[in-house]
Amino acid sequence: MTLDGVVRKAFEEALDPRDVISDPVRCRAYECDGLTGYRVTPDLVLLPRDAAQVAAAVRVCAEHGVPFVARGAGTGLSGGALPVADGVVISLARLKRVLEVDPVDRRAVVEPGVTNLEITAAAAPHGLYYAPDPSSQQVCTIGGNVAENSGGAHCLKYGFTTNHVLSCEVVLPDGSLVTLGSDSGEQAGPDLRGVFLGSEGTLGITTKITVRLLRAPESVRTLLADFPSITAAGDVVSDVVAAGIVPAAVEMMDTLAIEAAEQAVHAGYTVGVPAALVVELDGPAAECDVQFEQVKEICERHGCTRLHIAGSAEERAAIWRGRKAAFAAVGRISPDYFVQDGVVPRTRLAEVLGRIAAMGDEAGLRVANVFHAGDGNLHPLVLYSAEAGETERAEHLSGAIAELCVELGGSLSGEHGIGTDKACSMPKMFGEEDLATMRRVRSAFDPGGICNPGKVLPTPRLCGERPGKYRPHALEEAGVIERL
Repeated sequence: MTLDGVVRKAFEEALDPRDVISDPVRCRAYECDGLTGYRVTPDLVLLPRDAAQVAAAVRVCAEHGVPFVARGAGTGLSGGALPVADGVVISLARLKRVLEVDPVDRRAVVEPGVTNLEITAAAAPHGLYYAPDPSSQQVCTIGGNVAENSGGAHCLKYGFTTNHVLSCEVVLPDGSLVTLGSDSGEQAGPDLRGVFLGSEGTLGITTKITVRLLRAPESVRTLLADFPSITAAGDVVSDVVAAGIVPAAVEMMDTLAIEAAEQAVHAGYTVGVPAALVVELDGPAAECDVQFEQVKEICERHGCTRLHIAGSAEERAAIWRGRKAAFAAVGRISPDYFVQDGVVPRTRLAEVLGRIAAMGDEAGLRVANVFHAGDGNLHPLVLYSAEAGETERAEHLSGAIAELCVELGGSLSGEHGIGTDKACSMPKMFGEEDLATMRRVRSAFDPGGICNPGKVLPTPRLCGERPGKYRPHALEEAGVIERL
């Protein structure tokens, strides 16, 4: 069933009739996030202009039992913003103001539709910046970063979004407006700010965020190093950390990822090498200089075949442009691909990459690897062709890679979230008691179950079928069984 006229009128009164989209063609623009394999067209899309309108829209949902999904820029990669049929999408795209930059206390107050990079741009005139930097930082919004607890290349030294958010103004699923945390980051009682961060939009909608800003480092040193094998590059990462050096970032790319990135942005990477490392140090100049020499020596000791040191801000930007272009650039070498996200201990990087390669060979599919090597956060890209009928194989391989990370002592996700994609794998990582506790927390915030339902936690419906367009079972196609 679809939403009736009474409910639609209630949304139009809460917002403005022009800000309530009901045209199915226009609603299809919101049918998925960056995980395009799953698609559901929402019944309505709401475009509130401020926190009061977000709260008013959620109150209508609570009153009428309408499920809702908050959406930012739609760059998520786990199906976290997948709409619910007969539900609404609440877009936060119009809440995009930088409300305050406080250079004395080093914080900024922003609305959820502000992009990650826009925060740094607003802080830069004061010699400050916002540390978390997902690869999509030019387009991903801070509201989505809060939902997924995003990290980025520099999370090795500086941590994830949760380490840089002091407080959030939140619309709860009953439509009430509350503040979690404080300007100092401290709060009496339970850490509700910490509970909300990374909850993937299942506990409410953030409408204002106070973030911590950092002073721009005195010195930044960046190098790009090629290696004859993934194992050699992985050994460099282990030895750098063992030497007591904490780089701002350590990123690794394999042959396929390098090939794609070079085709896209011509950043100066060496096409055809088995592995490349991007290592960046920052901090006091004297400390950077000493540690940078140590890193160079470790690279050379492990058979580095080319060592390119960025000699200017432009060269440094080019190196990072190649790394951050990798996800989108893979479209140049494959018509379709899944981006996976899992974590393993650093010491098992070579092992997991070998296992992934073997699994890809067995499935007859290529896998490109680009990841945060410093903290073992993998981003394997499973390449396939939907036209050639490879979708289900690719989907299965992608899920198996995530579960392999758990098997090797890691986790299902480092920063992309569980969403729709990996909800059914949660029992691989958590016991029933753990999952029951998570359900209780969720129910405490959302007893009606209307806030981003079907995400993160496994349900019989979700694990028994895939959301989106119906795909018949093989036995149904053979005429052995019927769909009722």
